[in-house]
Amino acid sequence: MKKIFTFCLLFVFNFSFAQEEAQQDTVPSSIKEIKFWDSELSVGFNFNQAAFSGNWKAGGVNSVAFGTLVTGKSNYRKGKYSWTNQLELIYGLVRNEGQDLRKSNDRIFFDSKAGYKFSEKWGYFASLNFITQFTDGFDYSGDDPLRISGFFSPAFLTTGLGFEYIPNDEFNLRLAPFSPRLTFVSDPSIADNVPTNYGVPIGSKVRTEWLAFQLFMTYSKSLGENLTLNTRYQMFANYETLAFKTIDHRLDLTLVAKITKYVDVTFTSINVYDIDMDTNIQFSQALALGILYKVGNKK
Repeated sequence: MKKIFTFCLLFVFNFSFAQEEAQQDTVPSSIKEIKFWDSELSVGFNFNQAAFSGNWKAGGVNSVAFGTLVTGKSNYRKGKYSWTNQLELIYGLVRNEGQDLRKSNDRIFFDSKAGYKFSEKWGYFASLNFITQFTDGFDYSGDDPLRISGFFSPAFLTTGLGFEYIPNDEFNLRLAPFSPRLTFVSDPSIADNVPTNYGVPIGSKVRTEWLAFQLFMTYSKSLGENLTLNTRYQMFANYETLAFKTIDHRLDLTLVAKITKYVDVTFTSINVYDIDMDTNIQFSQALALGILYKVGNKK
């Protein structure tokens, strides 16, 4: 009797296992291939050079410039949950005849956001973004260059907790009524040439703004078969010092025109207003022809 019971038990187990395997084998391939991770890495280089003979009557300055760009994203999405990560590393150098090697571009940017959708277009989110630069920055307006910035001098670490609006894959708007920010100036000597010390109290290396509001918006649009526009706008307002002139604004714009599979023309523009840096609007722009290699994978 025990042998019969054991045999029946093994038969039921094997049958159940076989049925499970059969069900897995009959699952449509479209379901099996569902991917939750979307990752992409882009590496670009650009080089510019100008040379003139000594008797060139139209005038000109011999120059050489080099730039590099590394961008990456790694996004996870499953059901109502999402986690997006973005990294930008940009650096450029230029040398004009009669001048030392100077920096033409320098940026480290990282953004990470976890979200949960409670409706078709709205959701909750928690985010963190970080901005700084690689090397020292100088003011060349005087007779001698003045060191006015450096790695982690300044650096901005901004968090956010709030609601986001996502009507489609091109547009994203975050509204964070609670958005603490840390401003770092790791080198105390920066204050010798920058009296505001980027808002960090003299003698300290960090300033904490606990009560603040942040608006963060991204928009990416394909304007044609080989033309892409990417914009990012960030607004930060401290409740304790709230006034029109104390609200920080930053707008990043990138326009990419692809010529061939690996060659493209890129226009970048950065516009910043932060009274702790300067009372006027700061802006920079660059136009470059270069090589861009992109690789992506989904897991």
